[in-house]
Order: sequence, then C-alpha cells, then structure tokens
Amino acid sequence: MPHVPRPSQPRGPAQRPAVPPQAPPRQSYDSGYNEGQVYRGAGRRPAPPPPAPPQQRGPRPPRGPRGPRNWKKITGYSVLGLVLVLLVTSVATYFWAESQLRREVDLASVEDRPPEGEGTNYLIVGSDSREGLSEEEQQELHTGDTGGQRTDTIMILHVGSNGNTMVSLPRDSWVTIPEFTGSVSGNRIPASESKINAAYSSEGAELLVRTVEYNTGLHIDHYAEIGFGGFANVVDALGGVEMCFDEPIQDENSGADFEAGCQTLDGAESLAFNRQRYQEAEGDLGRTQNQQEFLGTLSSQAASPSTILNPFVLYPTLNAGLDALIVDEDMSLWSLREMFWAMRSAERMNIPVADPGYSTDQGSAVLWDMEQTERLMNQLINDEEVTVGREQ
Repeated sequence: MPHVPRPSQPRGPAQRPAVPPQAPPRQSYDSGYNEGQVYRGAGRRPAPPPPAPPQQRGPRPPRGPRGPRNWKKITGYSVLGLVLVLLVTSVATYFWAESQLRREVDLASVEDRPPEGEGTNYLIVGSDSREGLSEEEQQELHTGDTGGQRTDTIMILHVGSNGNTMVSLPRDSWVTIPEFTGSVSGNRIPASESKINAAYSSEGAELLVRTVEYNTGLHIDHYAEIGFGGFANVVDALGGVEMCFDEPIQDENSGADFEAGCQTLDGAESLAFNRQRYQEAEGDLGRTQNQQEFLGTLSSQAASPSTILNPFVLYPTLNAGLDALIVDEDMSLWSLREMFWAMRSAERMNIPVADPGYSTDQGSAVLWDMEQTERLMNQLINDEEVTVGREQ
C-alpha cells in the first residue's frame, strides 16, 4: 500500500510544549533514615554523649584552722534549756500535787472561833488510823486492835515574823470539851471535862480544833493529819531517817528496840520510836519531846537537796505524803510547804504543865498551868517573841 505523506503545516515561531499545572508542593517528611546516622525513633532526642572520664584529683588541700567556739553562747543556751525543763517539770509537779491533796476537814463548820491573830497557826495531828493497813501490817507496826480513832500526837505550829514555835499538847491533857453540834448525828453535844484525846475520838478533826481554840484562845488557820500507815510510808520513801540515842530504848508496847548511838530508822521503827512512852521518866511529856525531835529531823531530810534534786526519792516521798495527809479545805500546797519548812527550825516546847499526874475519874491526866499557858498564847496571837519556857 502506497505511503501517503501528511500534509506539512506552516512553521511559525518555536513553541514550547505546554507544561501541565503542578500540584502544590508537599511538606517535607523525615523518614527517619539518613546516610551515616541511625535514628532510634522519630521525634526522640539523640542519646547523650558518654560522660567524660573522671579527672584524677590531687590530694585535698589542708583545711585552715577553725575559728574559736563561742563557749559562752553554748553554755548560755544549755543553761536556758535546763531552766526551761526544770520550770516545766516544776509547774507540772505543782499542779499534780495540788490535785492530790485530801482536803477533807471543814474548818468553817467550827463554832465560836476566836479572831485571827498575827502569823499562821497549824494544828498537826498524828492519829492511830489504820486506814489501808492489812492485819499483817498492823502486827508489824504494833498498832494494836483498839477500836475507834485517837490522836497520838497533837502539836501547834506557829509561823511568824519573830520565829517559828512548835508547842506539843499531850494527848492526856485535861481540858474542857465545849458544846458542839455533831456532824453525823446533828445532836448538840454538851460541854464536858475530859482528856483532849476524847474530842477527836468522838467527833473527829472539827471538834478537836474547836477544843484547842476554846482552851487556848488561838485561832487555828490550817489542819494537817497523818495516820500510822502513811507516816511509815513517808519514812520508807525517804530511805529512812537517821536518829541518835544517848541510851538504849526498849518498849514492848510500841515495838521500840534500839541500841544507843546513831542509826537509820525505817518506817516501822520510826513509828515505834514516836509512840513509845513507857520508858520515858516524864511519860507522855517525854514522848512529845521525842516526836518534836523526830519531826524536825524528818522535815530537814525531806527538804534537803539530796531529796529535792533526786526524782527517784522526791516523787515517791511526795506521793506517799499526799496520799496519807488529810488537810483542811483551804490548805494549799504552798501552805503545806511552809508548814514543813518551818518545822525544821521551830523552837520546840511543851504546853506549860502544872501537874503531869493529875488524878481524874478517867485516870491520870496532864493538867496545864493556865497562867503560863495564857501568857504563851498571847505571845503567839500577837506574833511576839516567845519567852515562856525560856526564863527558867
């Protein structure tokens, strides 16, 4: 078949072939691959370079001399800390002890009281109360089995600006027991002549205070009483009380059995010493002198630094004393401290006596010298220097 050529077209200016329209450029994308570098993940930072090898350190240069310590400041802070500890402990102990006082005697119920004088007057009583004692302990302390309660010790302690005076009232003192309204029965008890001990045994502390005030004219500001068991416990908590005897003491009734010389008495022995009177030539008057001497020694030992600064002695002693003491409703711990402190240095004496063997229908009694007693009480009421008993 013959080849038919295409008709030629006229040539004009050279024309470029048409370029098709291009799509908008795409955003670049990192595929994570690049020559000479490996990526561990898209978007992660490259691993940090390995740490440089530690440099070899040379010897540490010697330190310069320390400055002098401020020992004055250190000592000051230490003392301040100690003072704060002692202050907090003391305040806590005070409020604890205040809460433990057995305020069981109502002096406001005492009738026809004399006016208050100068100074402060304490009535200190040692009773034969067996409260809290088992039968075995009663045998050990030789308390006996007498029914009811009596007073073994009655003392007036006057604390004043002209010195402190302790006056013992023998328990067999023959006195007037004034009229009194019974706290239990409510009946009016008529006045009577009897031994002062009968006032306590019939109506307790309130009638005893009334009787002392009636016969002396002295206003009693505070009352403190301790029984057999409590007395022994206080002595034992202190670790005993040292006493010195010029001659041997033996008394089967109280259990006293001591050799001559100085020795430390435990609670049971101290009670026996304070109760014994049958060996004394002066009987009950001699016993009151022993009691005054012992209480002075006991108070001095209780107030000594070896007791106050030793918590292993102080707290057992406080606990034993507060548990055993019975005081009036207005007694504060501060007043109680004043009482014990004054006992250490008080001038000690018995009430002036006219007849230590006065015969009564109740047996032998102690009759007061009323003229000398009145002089003595006036000196205490007015807080004057006591001269009665020192003139002989």
